[in-house]
Amino acid sequence: MKLHHHPLSGHAHRARLFLSLLGQPHDLVEVDLMSGAHKKPEFLALNPFGQVPVLEDEGTVVSDSNAILVYLARKLGRTDWLPEDAQGAAAVQRWLSVAAGEVAYGPAAARLVTLFGSKHNAEEVIGRAHALLRTLEAWLATRDWLAADHPTIADVALYSYVARAPEGNVDLSPYPRVTAFLRRIEALPGFVPFAESAVGLSAVK
Repeated sequence: MKLHHHPLSGHAHRARLFLSLLGQPHDLVEVDLMSGAHKKPEFLALNPFGQVPVLEDEGTVVSDSNAILVYLARKLGRTDWLPEDAQGAAAVQRWLSVAAGEVAYGPAAARLVTLFGSKHNAEEVIGRAHALLRTLEAWLATRDWLAADHPTIADVALYSYVARAPEGNVDLSPYPRVTAFLRRIEALPGFVPFAESAVGLSAVK
């Protein structure tokens, strides 16, 4: 398997983290986003949307980080990470939708402002991030993991951008259960950290 990624992309880290948690051998191919490599014809042939990550697996090309999580779990028969029963699969899908929605337009967008100079309204996206974190804090009051009594791809999908929320000036200190959840993921065998940048609140550590 070959993963096209960028070390500062939380979407790419999501895929890389799951590959590592699975112990799945793979090659990393860094895509130089700053030079526009993701918009060149050879990359657009892999992903017409011009985004990382992209997974290549023996002629199969999978783009979109959440799709990669699903593909890997199904390909490798890991029903522990992606349940096959209707209720379990739906519980995971709910959080994959959160990763593509509230996470992308909250903590991920806030990080884009400080790290890449995005034109998002900082106050608005930080507000969305805190709304998400309040929901997560309440959800984790009675459980350790998001969708089951053990880690699933739901947890992997939310980890990267929530863990780096302080880079987008989103303070995690009011959310001890969320912080404990992040530490549980970091304690899993095979965990690989997401690169940290000294921006936002992370600049004042």
